[in-house]
Amino acid sequence: MKISFQDKILIEDGALVVFFNDKLSLLFPENDQKKIIEKIFKKAIKSVNFKSNNTNIIDLIAPSNINYNRLIFLNLGDIDSKSEYDWIKIGGKIMSFSLNNNINKINIIFEYTKTVAFLVKIPSLIVYGSQLRDYSFLKYKTSSNFKNNYIKSLCFQTTHANTSDRAYNELKHILAGVNLARDLVNEPSNVLFPEEFAKRIESIKEFKLKISTLSRKKIEKEGMGGILAVSRGSPFDPNVCVIEYNGGSNTKPLVFLGKGVTFDSGGVSIKPAGNMGEMKGDMAGAAAVVGLMRSIAGRKANVNVIGIVGLVENMTDGNAMRPGDVITSMSGKTVEVLNTDAEGRLVLADIITYARKYFDPALMIDLATLTGAVIVALGQHNAGLFSNDDELSKKLIKAGIDTSETLWRMPLSDDYDKMINSKVADMKNIGGRDAGSVTAAQFIKRYVGDVPWAHIDIAGTSIESLKSDINTSWGSGYGVRLLDNFIKQNFED
Repeated sequence: MKISFQDKILIEDGALVVFFNDKLSLLFPENDQKKIIEKIFKKAIKSVNFKSNNTNIIDLIAPSNINYNRLIFLNLGDIDSKSEYDWIKIGGKIMSFSLNNNINKINIIFEYTKTVAFLVKIPSLIVYGSQLRDYSFLKYKTSSNFKNNYIKSLCFQTTHANTSDRAYNELKHILAGVNLARDLVNEPSNVLFPEEFAKRIESIKEFKLKISTLSRKKIEKEGMGGILAVSRGSPFDPNVCVIEYNGGSNTKPLVFLGKGVTFDSGGVSIKPAGNMGEMKGDMAGAAAVVGLMRSIAGRKANVNVIGIVGLVENMTDGNAMRPGDVITSMSGKTVEVLNTDAEGRLVLADIITYARKYFDPALMIDLATLTGAVIVALGQHNAGLFSNDDELSKKLIKAGIDTSETLWRMPLSDDYDKMINSKVADMKNIGGRDAGSVTAAQFIKRYVGDVPWAHIDIAGTSIESLKSDINTSWGSGYGVRLLDNFIKQNFED
């Protein structure tokens, strides 16, 4: 899709989107066609069940005396109360309407004279939202019927064209990060096995990222017993990828870690067959970290960030990890494995230990599709947040509210921690049926030491995700916008 911001609309066909407010005033600059469009609008508004607080869309075939095929009037309601995310959703609504009505050229006019702090950002936010909604994963569709309905161009007329274009130049990198994460999650696991995932990470090296990959031999040398144990049943070797971005001064880096289980059969503790195919998305945490690194590097964020992902497949064969096995993680701590389907925490334990050993993090945040229990607790509306730091939690929750990638803080305590004590090892990898997402977080917490840390369980928000104004994809790319916003709000000058 071609994107442009213009002082004057150059494309004179397709659909014209005109906004109006709760006072039924068109937000439209004075020109030769305004009086004609105002007359059409006044007739149209009488023909619909109009409610000023709703985002009404009125679609009309344009008359011959204007230069467009269709007119779309879109109600903004109370403009002054709108957040940045509200404007993003408006872009998504425009795109959804256009796709559903076979519109392939969109022209948007917006003129808002009242002073608003982020007025000049509004056009770029609308375009950004429209492109988030425009995403689809059609790589394996062979019929052209699935690929014919697409938007060729979106042209936005605004008196702040140059400023809007500059604002969009930053947002487009966040968009690229989200869509990269979506692409990775949507890929089938026979295509995106650990080594292939590592190769795709190499593709973002052009954004001045330092990327290093630990092969099986290096993983063995580091003593990453958790990752090695999970990989034992798979024909694919594990990989650990480290992505470094140095955009700030000589400060300790922010470290983001992702669970990258490219397929999770459950191992010997095998999952039920129903919906097992969804476990191609058990690497959504790693995908979000990679998308985040693409985003911040593309927009040249003024901060030091490191992303670490543990890539492995959890399968079952004669060599696979068994219930009752005792393994030694990179930290030296021993783990009694009682359920081989609780494997993601073993991966995170090793990469957290690696991060602490080599990078002296200012903070660590891990993302993982870790437990079904978090979906039981929170559904698909919030990701579970677990943390040893109240200030870090507050900042993440605020970033989640601002981006609508929301978090709900869950408890941690010594009482829960006791549930993972083992009779034969330092700990066991499950705590029983109760509080499954909490005991999983308690397991990870044993590896973080005194570093400010947050664990985000994205099992309900990243795959088979709820549809929204800006996402209809199976893999939502959850976490990229949240963490990019978290970094921007709290760590950039």
